[in-house]
Amino acid sequence: MVVATNLGFPYVGAKRELKKLVESYWSAKTTEAELRQGVQEIQAKHWKLQQAQGLEHIPSGDYTLWDRVLDTAHQFGAIPARYQNISNPLDQYFAMGRGLQKPATETTPKVDVPAMEMKKWFDTNYHFTVPEFEIDQAFTLQNPRAVEQFKTAKALGIQTRPVIVGPVSFLKLGKPVKSGEQFDTLSLLPKVLPLYVELLKQLAEAGAEWVQIDEPVLIFDLDAETKLAFERAYKTLKAASSLKLLVAAYFGRVENNIYPLKDLVDGLHLDFVRAPQELEQVLPLIGENQVLSLGLVDGRNIWINNLEQSIQLAEKAVAALGKDRIFVGPSCSLAHSPFSTEFETKIEKANPELFSWLSFSVQKCKEIVTIAKALNEGRDAVKAELAANAAAVESRRTSPQTTNKEVRERVAQIPASAWKRASPFPVRREAQVKKLNLPLYPTTTIGSFPQTKEIRIARQKHNKGELSDADYDAFIKAQMKEVVDFQEKVGLDVLVHGEPERNDMVEHFGHLLYGYDFTQNGWVVSYGSRCVKPPVIFGDVSRRGPMTIDEIKYAQSLTSKPMKGMLTGPVTMMKWAFVRDDIPAKDLCAQVGLALRDEVDDLEAAGIPCIQVDEPAIREGLPIRRADWDAYLEWSVACFRLSTSGISDETQIHTHMCYSDFNDIFDAIVALDADVITIENSKSDEKLLKIFETKQYTNEIGPGLYDIHSPRVPSVEEMKKRFADMLKYIPDHLLWANPDCGLKTRQWPETEAALVNLVEVAKYFRSLKAQQA
Repeated sequence: MVVATNLGFPYVGAKRELKKLVESYWSAKTTEAELRQGVQEIQAKHWKLQQAQGLEHIPSGDYTLWDRVLDTAHQFGAIPARYQNISNPLDQYFAMGRGLQKPATETTPKVDVPAMEMKKWFDTNYHFTVPEFEIDQAFTLQNPRAVEQFKTAKALGIQTRPVIVGPVSFLKLGKPVKSGEQFDTLSLLPKVLPLYVELLKQLAEAGAEWVQIDEPVLIFDLDAETKLAFERAYKTLKAASSLKLLVAAYFGRVENNIYPLKDLVDGLHLDFVRAPQELEQVLPLIGENQVLSLGLVDGRNIWINNLEQSIQLAEKAVAALGKDRIFVGPSCSLAHSPFSTEFETKIEKANPELFSWLSFSVQKCKEIVTIAKALNEGRDAVKAELAANAAAVESRRTSPQTTNKEVRERVAQIPASAWKRASPFPVRREAQVKKLNLPLYPTTTIGSFPQTKEIRIARQKHNKGELSDADYDAFIKAQMKEVVDFQEKVGLDVLVHGEPERNDMVEHFGHLLYGYDFTQNGWVVSYGSRCVKPPVIFGDVSRRGPMTIDEIKYAQSLTSKPMKGMLTGPVTMMKWAFVRDDIPAKDLCAQVGLALRDEVDDLEAAGIPCIQVDEPAIREGLPIRRADWDAYLEWSVACFRLSTSGISDETQIHTHMCYSDFNDIFDAIVALDADVITIENSKSDEKLLKIFETKQYTNEIGPGLYDIHSPRVPSVEEMKKRFADMLKYIPDHLLWANPDCGLKTRQWPETEAALVNLVEVAKYFRSLKAQQA
């Protein structure tokens, strides 16, 4: 019989309970014992909920306090030396993810360690901690999470399927611990495999039957050595374990990468949401007794599944392999989807048609069970479910809410001149230097300043009608003045208004655009305990009216220094939303680009000299397979230029990218033609900078001087060293000084201390340059 399965569940909780627990522990309001007890309670609720939905294979081991790659590194003892002196394992684990800075006490030494590097998890907005390995790395198995969670579920009477990160992906996603050291991390496979064997042994002894081994790197363009590593790894694991092994790949097509696993594992899970066309190609590669797990329900978006379409695809697999060799599940872990639509009472009341199109994690579990039941018992067994689903699918296809004739006509008529600036950068720079009169190594921030408790309370009161528009406006202006005065005092050169009116860089603008709607509880994890609530793009996009003009004009009136207008770019507005999947992405991006172009033009007309259009998601949106890169980069870069090309030479366009492999898309970054780009650098071990040895970047650039995702405040000397490294690669007249990213999640004391240090560093190097002259 076809088995209904799941790959992972939203571990943060129905209402972000885990986030609150973890942050309470960090602030010493909750003990470690209370944290662990709270986590077990969340897990128990989730396992029971999935069981009640009718799932047969329920995951365990997918719950994490930071991210599962960090879990894997920590449990296998891949702990860099800088964290070894932290005696408490939990504090050590969190230090690896977020850094730690504690003064010395009578009984404990000073601790000052930065966080490990963080990267985007494939092409999602989720982040993972990059493992660090010594060339002679020793691995030790300690407190494996999968075993602990399996036993906890079993004690509740629930048989789960443990989930672990596979050995090849774990090593492939890591890097050498020493900057500049080069060795193939896969060379460590013979050392780590015995630990995996021991882990599987412990799971078997605990009573597990199946284990899910996530190997998402199977969707990469793999070289022969990596494919051989898969063969070696799973020959070893299969020979040494009595467990049934299900290897899971997701987020894209695998092509022939799975061939080495034929007959070496008991099952394969593949993503047929992202690559439905791959089923017919994959079926001949499935071993004689292997199970094929069909990822049919989208684990990354919030739209209802087309059940009839999914059943038809699954029937092809059943015809080829038989019911006993088919699992049905989500495309990937449901951790990338919100918890449940039951909390979305506002949309249900205000727009019941749109509500009928939505499906969150709990509902997706039900969709999986419905598909499996249809395959096992026939469509009549789920006749009512299929009828309701078909009606909702047809409603979405034909609804006038999704289409705006004027918007589509405007996109179709974009003139060729709208896709690029009128003058080349050297001409623009000359005009901007004259207008802005900035010092060498200008200092700035990325945009947001701390979102304090007072700001959040005022926003909540205003949203509930407890604070009038006039009073809220006065409060926001007072916050902006505080931020501007602070920047003046510190000595920054190009200022920002601090964004106190914005809850999120995408959601805020979504409220000001047609085609967007918003959930009450559609939270998903971005990194660590940081959650985001992406808006929903359900229709064609256009601007309701000016979006930022009043705030930025007011902020500029408070200072004689240049103020940056702050916007979120078209690719990020699309990628960081739950995006509609019924029109081509490039067409939707052009709609957003035109809306932003109107705002950029209005900001310039209002006298704003610098306008920042952030695009942190451009690299994230890059297709996994290199064969698909050019087409994506062509339209994504073009849409950024569309939004920023309607202005004069003297208006300076900034953009920002965070936690991206800048080197992969260097030529596309050049093609953006932003006057200034600020980009993450502080945790990249100079990888970003080294590309300038071989490639020329002629526009201005500000590699981040310090990591804002950690509460740690780097010293002046540490920043001086980092800035000196930048000067090895970037000409003086092009270099800016700035943090890695926005300061929204930081507290004011650490923000002030870090920015004071940053400005001191810029002044030091200006003085040094003046002395040399």
